[in-house]
Amino acid sequence: MIRHAVGAIVIKGDTYLVIHKTKMNTKEGKRKIDGQWDFVKGGIEPHDVTLEAAIMRELSEETGSSDYRMIKQFDEKICFDFPEELKDRIGYERQETTMFLVEFVGDESSLTPQDDEIVELQFVKSNELIKTLTHEDTINFIRENLSKQSMK
Repeated sequence: MIRHAVGAIVIKGDTYLVIHKTKMNTKEGKRKIDGQWDFVKGGIEPHDVTLEAAIMRELSEETGSSDYRMIKQFDEKICFDFPEELKDRIGYERQETTMFLVEFVGDESSLTPQDDEIVELQFVKSNELIKTLTHEDTINFIRENLSKQSMK
């Protein structure tokens, strides 16, 4: 079974919003994981009318703010297979994440982790982004899609 998800590359000036997760949702509840730096991402829920609505909900749920402006939806998705030990526990074999480029238009002091999976969020400079992210599939997505051309 495929888990369909959404993710946001959030920009503010020349910085990118990243979150530090230390827990993961499973069918049995949340379990502790090694800290992972990533973008805001989350599963699409049945009540999400559109993909845009899903990512705006995720942004609000994970950062406590709705001060975002949608810039674009990327054509390419981040796709990966879950490790064997997780597949049974979470009920999915694979995840496909539709990514969006979003601008944060609010006050950074209003950003507060709202989910107990997230312990920290911060903006990092573009030259630090690749070094900060944990997941290779996300790093590859950034390398392939965040040129000056694709930001337009």
